[in-house]
Amino acid sequence: MEKMMLVAAVFAVVALQTACAQKPSLQGAWEPQRYLLKDGGELAVTGQIFFAEKDWTVLFFVIDEEGHPKRGSAEGGTYTLTGDSLTFRHQYHLSAGEATGSLPDNPVRMEIKDAADAATEPCTIDLSGDDLTIHFPSGNAMTFRRRSGMDE
Repeated sequence: MEKMMLVAAVFAVVALQTACAQKPSLQGAWEPQRYLLKDGGELAVTGQIFFAEKDWTVLFFVIDEEGHPKRGSAEGGTYTLTGDSLTFRHQYHLSAGEATGSLPDNPVRMEIKDAADAATEPCTIDLSGDDLTIHFPSGNAMTFRRRSGMDE
């Protein structure tokens, strides 16, 4: 009986380790695929978001039908991830752009904040293999495809 319990315990530990090892990692570089607006609209987008162990940075552009950038953003800071809850801390922010879709005109904005004073942005994510969707508090969402991982 004791041997069976030991074998069952070892099997459970190995199964748990295997499940944890197969969990997709957020770390790495991701290419935006779609910018989904809460009103149902969709904008073409290009750029990259990068997640290190605790730091993140993004550079993305909303582009028009001819491939010209209409608005853009470069941001960065630190993040926390617990389950599907992703919280960005915005320490660096540079953005500007024309009204596009349902997004209003965005005059040039430049900010640098200390970590303690940085704005937070609580989001939720769907992460499955090489596909990532970030759901922003605004109701908008952005989908990404993995370009490279930290543990490749």
